[in-house]
Amino acid sequence: MTHGKFKIQRGFTLVELLVVLVIIASLLSVVLPRYIKSLDKAEESALKSDLATIRISIDRFYSDKGRYPKTLDELVSEKYIRHIPVDPMTKQANWQPIYINMDGEQVVYDIKSNAKGVSIDGSNYQTW
Repeated sequence: MTHGKFKIQRGFTLVELLVVLVIIASLLSVVLPRYIKSLDKAEESALKSDLATIRISIDRFYSDKGRYPKTLDELVSEKYIRHIPVDPMTKQANWQPIYINMDGEQVVYDIKSNAKGVSIDGSNYQTW
């Protein structure tokens, strides 16, 4: 649309665009930390669940065989678990087996995560 020599341009002014950007940034500053915290909680829940699954498998192995497994892979080969789960914190299946000496053999008694750092509640992942 033109009025004489001048063309009327329609659109947003710079101030309007800046106001919208400030509103979006404010909303993100509230929502983003909550979203990240919920992701951390989900990873921690997965870690707790995986540790419990492996520990239960070790206990069942002991209950059935009267001994602890020599390695975590023995839990898989003897079909106590389908596979060694990936540690959700390290993104690898690099668990830290806790060995004890039983009848002159080193056997897996427990399992820990190799994840560095602390959880939301302040406890160290490696102590779980």
